Amino acid sequence: MGKLSYGMNVSVDGYIADRSGSIEWSEPEDELHQYWNDHTRALAVALYGRKLWELMSAYWPTADEDPSATPVVVEFAQLWRAVPKVVFSQTLDKVEGNARLERGDPVEVVRKMKDETDGLIEVAGATLAAPLVRAGLVDGFNLVLTPTAVGGGTPFFPPLDKWIPLELVENRTFPSGAVLLRYVPRS
Repeated sequence: MGKLSYGMNVSVDGYIADRSGSIEWSEPEDELHQYWNDHTRALAVALYGRKLWELMSAYWPTADEDPSATPVVVEFAQLWRAVPKVVFSQTLDKVEGNARLERGDPVEVVRKMKDETDGLIEVAGATLAAPLVRAGLVDGFNLVLTPTAVGGGTPFFPPLDKWIPLELVENRTFPSGAVLLRYVPRS
């Protein structure tokens, strides 16, 4: 059975994007980028909503061709292309690369996916993650708190009907001052 992970860079005030939708404030330094590379290497499949898919697919398919790309960026581009992806959207007509388009209910699709997938499934994007978090499908939360407060925007956690008690299973501080907090739901 697959495990579902939800992780992103998060401002210290809890947002994954600022009010204008920008995530530029969260650009990782090399050591943190390497953490995300290692995490991506372990994925069986990545799940994207339309917004984050459009952002990622506009850059990562060819990012390693940029002569100024650092080794960690080159590596991530190669890893990102290799990971199978499922893109949830009602408005996109098609997706490119190692991806397939899914129009079904994310909760139903992910329940089935967890039953049929060996390994780690990553949900990327707060909008897609929201119904999965509320349905109790997320097995692990990877928050990388960046040393920036943005004052509003898209929150990492959606509004919840009930508390989600969490257990800290890993923490790590990066040279930039970003802090990884990895949690699993308490049983």
